[in-house]
Amino acid sequence: MKGYSYTVKKSESVARARGWELRISPKKAYEVMNAIRGRPLEEAKEFLEDVVELKRAVPFRRYNQETAHKKGIGPGRYPQKVAKQVLIVLQNAEANAEDEGLNVDDAYIKVAAASRGRIVKAIMPRAQGRSTAWNEQTTNIEIILAERGQS
Repeated sequence: MKGYSYTVKKSESVARARGWELRISPKKAYEVMNAIRGRPLEEAKEFLEDVVELKRAVPFRRYNQETAHKKGIGPGRYPQKVAKQVLIVLQNAEANAEDEGLNVDDAYIKVAAASRGRIVKAIMPRAQGRSTAWNEQTTNIEIILAERGQS
């Protein structure tokens, strides 16, 4: 098992949640995590719900080649599948924050990170007894919440 990318100081009180080997695109997860990092918890949840409903686009800053521009943000897309999975992990982090005794109204996303997970290997049968690799990427995501008054 891999640890978190952020080391928590002893004086800090934070809430953490992880999603392991989620069957979502690592590149799109990277862009969604950049979009919600630093936002207040409620604002991030609203943003992700709007992405799922195709009301707001996620700005694509890095993986944006041949990406259409959206009004007011530049290159962007609506990664619904990723937004749904991140929303689930965010709700888990919120529940962990309540359990830790953090004030959820003042909570913000301190760390939002995505990394590539294990590749799920498979094959697709082809003609003449051949086969083609049919692999699927997985993604690990982690979210750490903290209160606004803390460092």
